[in-house]
Amino acid sequence: MSDEVTVAVPLTAAPEAAPIKGAAARPLLCLSGISKTFANGTTALADVDLDIRPGEFVSLLGPSGCGKSTLLKLIAGLAAPSTGTIGWPQSTYDANGTPEQSLGFVFQEPTLLPWRTVAGNVHLPLMLAGMSKRDARGRVEDALAQVGLTAFADVHPHQLSGGMKMRVSIARALVTRPKILLMDEPFAALDEITRTKLNNDLLELFARQDLTVIFVTHSVYESVYLSSRIVVMSSRPGRVTAEISIEVNYPRAEDFRTSPFYNERCRLASAALRRAMSDDESI
Repeated sequence: MSDEVTVAVPLTAAPEAAPIKGAAARPLLCLSGISKTFANGTTALADVDLDIRPGEFVSLLGPSGCGKSTLLKLIAGLAAPSTGTIGWPQSTYDANGTPEQSLGFVFQEPTLLPWRTVAGNVHLPLMLAGMSKRDARGRVEDALAQVGLTAFADVHPHQLSGGMKMRVSIARALVTRPKILLMDEPFAALDEITRTKLNNDLLELFARQDLTVIFVTHSVYESVYLSSRIVVMSSRPGRVTAEISIEVNYPRAEDFRTSPFYNERCRLASAALRRAMSDDESI
């Protein structure tokens, strides 16, 4: 069972203080008693309970190897849990009982096909769904416009910077118009300036779109800046050990990073992460 972390912070320390986005809504996704043990005997997750509500930006924060990426793959249906259930209360189900949820996945690496143009890479999910290039053109153009890459539609990946490649990856996830965007440490390999810029761009995109985001990160500072809620996970096997609310509306201005509220939430998240790592004997 997770603990909701609260702290008394003066209202002047919380710019544009507001209730958590989506906090009162019916859950979009419910994880109950989730565990995952691999064939080699490694248990990545143990007894994870977590609800995700529409419009939330939830960061999964925890040490390396605690099962954050595994949890995203279970949500995406790329793997099955060993125990527990994944429910979609607002979803319809097909004849086989499979939920018809709409998901986009942004991986740690852009994983672009080098022989396809930027537009060709973004079109790929629609092509796999049977949509022709002609029919998909408008959606591809819209996805590229959302990430600021309209002028690079005919460029190949080797001509792009690392940050631009990640933008293509985000556009490829957005082209299917998902309700939930899963992001697995997408900015971890980027330099600090590029990472900060993409953090801001992601928040602008989140504010414009009807999106729910589940974001994996190792960075306390990134999680506090981006999230409406931070879910802290323990060392392997991963469990939810704390939840921290960030009650500040979107979009967030750059001066939020220097506010007393931001600094206090970073302190709380850091302390929760240290507690979550305390059982790892290798540290």
